[in-house]
Amino acid sequence: MSKGTVVLAYSGGLDTSCILVWLKEQGYDVITYLANIGQDEDFEAARKKAESLGAKKVFIEDLRAEFVEDFIWPAVQANAVYEDRYLMGTAVARPCIGRRQVEIARREGAQFVSHGATGKGNDQIRFELTCYALYPEVKIIAPWRIPEFYNRFRGRIDLMEYAQKHGIPVPVTPRAPWSMDANLMHISYESGILEDPKSHAPDDLYLMTKNPEDSPSTPDLLEIEFKNGVPVKVTNVKEGISKDSPLDIFSYLNEIGGKHGVGRIDIVENRFIGMKSRGIYETPGGTILLKAHLDIETFTMDKEVRRIKQGLGIRFSELVYNGFWYSPECDFVRHCIAKSQENVEGKVQLSVFKGHVYILGRESPKSLYNEELVSMDVQGDYDPCDASGFIRINAVRLREHHRLQGLSSTKQ
Repeated sequence: MSKGTVVLAYSGGLDTSCILVWLKEQGYDVITYLANIGQDEDFEAARKKAESLGAKKVFIEDLRAEFVEDFIWPAVQANAVYEDRYLMGTAVARPCIGRRQVEIARREGAQFVSHGATGKGNDQIRFELTCYALYPEVKIIAPWRIPEFYNRFRGRIDLMEYAQKHGIPVPVTPRAPWSMDANLMHISYESGILEDPKSHAPDDLYLMTKNPEDSPSTPDLLEIEFKNGVPVKVTNVKEGISKDSPLDIFSYLNEIGGKHGVGRIDIVENRFIGMKSRGIYETPGGTILLKAHLDIETFTMDKEVRRIKQGLGIRFSELVYNGFWYSPECDFVRHCIAKSQENVEGKVQLSVFKGHVYILGRESPKSLYNEELVSMDVQGDYDPCDASGFIRINAVRLREHHRLQGLSSTKQ
């Protein structure tokens, strides 16, 4: 008798194929779910593999458009960067994948969901917080946290032996000595030989971006048009190519950024679970958009609003990285950031060349830039004498502090 139905987040790889068969051994009916979020995958081969291994149903869901519009665009509006460097391509994708997994589980009457995330990483938290938020009654089966599973499968050799025994097709190509996660926004590389933080990444590691040294010797000139803080059009100025749907815009920016080696980082970051990890990431389109959005935002947003919004962007990044996309506080922060973007509108011209993005110019109908006011050649509606009082008022606090603390005569 079946213990119930479980929806398994399935990749078609060795780990989740073994998990599929293991769940069946435990007495569950298994529905597999594979999300297309822009990774290079043979989805039909994965479908056939899951069916041959006994999946009750197989769902392959194309989530690329909603990934861009519902998840990447809010991250662009927020200038979302974790710990000053990481654009969070994996963290932003997990709530997108988890949302559809829960929808399928509810629709199919499944009481359980399962995933192949390890017990040491962030992804287990991101997936499960999403599932509990959107399907509070759900039960989660996390094999890599179940002793009978992880004691049985201590490494890849154990998985391969189990696969051969149960007729699971095993990979015929040698496995890269690191783990990789790919989607439309980025590719991440970690583990294996990369766990030594001083070891340099091999030249053949990067799949999404060219080595900047080997990139074209002429730049691509782009114009990106924003409305409400999100791109609505990208134009290659020299080639006359334009894209105006969210998915097409982001895919094209990936293509141009990848061609010029933009968006590579090699960092050590702080996982939510409490350990440091080394990750190598390539985020070409996201890096171009971050630079362009920062520029148009500063051009059109009030200084004090931007100061508050900057803090909200940092908070948003931490919440998303830690898996709290569907929390009430993240919902609140997203609404505040969206409100701040109402006047973030206009066009940014930039050059993409040899691993770098160079801002060339910008224009906006909602610009707060007053050329006459700021000009050194025209006085405009500004009296320089007013600056004297402004400076003296700001000096009151400093003078009193140093006078009362007895520091005014000390060498600083």
